[in-house]
Amino acid sequence: MVDRLLRLVITLPVSTATTERAFSAMKLVKTRLRNRMGDDFLLHYMVVYIGKGIAAKITSDEIINLFDTGGRRAEFKLIDM
Repeated sequence: MVDRLLRLVITLPVSTATTERAFSAMKLVKTRLRNRMGDDFLLHYMVVYIGKGIAAKITSDEIINLFDTGGRRAEFKLIDM
């Protein structure tokens, strides 16, 4: 029992900080203009926002290659605007 209590006491600040970071990010993301955002879209947007260091390493070409199954007549490609 003492071992479980010590593990709980040690992990509590980490889990509290993670939760506070997530709510702080949600406060920045869900503004008045984006108030009508659906739950699924908000979930996916928050995952990308919180993991933006990882998301920054992913290129557009990697995403296109991931979703391009090759069953189309036209080729998927990124266009410059």
